[in-house]
Amino acid sequence: MKSIFWDRPAPELVREKTAGWRQIWVWLPAIFATAIIACESTNTFSSQNTSSWIRPYFERIFGHISDHAWYEGHYLARKLGHFTGYGMVCLTYLRAWLLTLARKAGLSIGTWRLRSCVLGVASTFCVACLDEWHQTYIPSRTGAFSDVLIDTVGGSIACGLVWLVFWRGRRN
Repeated sequence: MKSIFWDRPAPELVREKTAGWRQIWVWLPAIFATAIIACESTNTFSSQNTSSWIRPYFERIFGHISDHAWYEGHYLARKLGHFTGYGMVCLTYLRAWLLTLARKAGLSIGTWRLRSCVLGVASTFCVACLDEWHQTYIPSRTGAFSDVLIDTVGGSIACGLVWLVFWRGRRN
């Protein structure tokens, strides 16, 4: 079967290859990505903790970094991490939704792609909301809706890139 990002497989083929317990293989990457987010949502990956073990490496490479410069750079790196990490999470959900919705014979190619993208971004939004909500219960972490927005934009841009790279101008 070709990559789901290039072509829509025949519904019968998808049903055959993902019947029964094999359906878990469709969703396993999304489950794994969500589990990684859950692990990163712990005290271990709080800003204070990551800063204490990352900064010495950066200073060994680049020399002394002022506290202000480190704070700004570390903050931006963490937000960029949200953006790219959730973009990748969204791609796993997009793949799962593409395979799940490919089982339906009545959807046009455009509808199949659009629904999969919308559901992928919505799934990413839900994971981001749960992640930030979880962080409100950890003393060293804070939950911020601005992070949910960064995460969702990262997922939306990832879907947009798939649309541009794989689907632009392709009807079948």
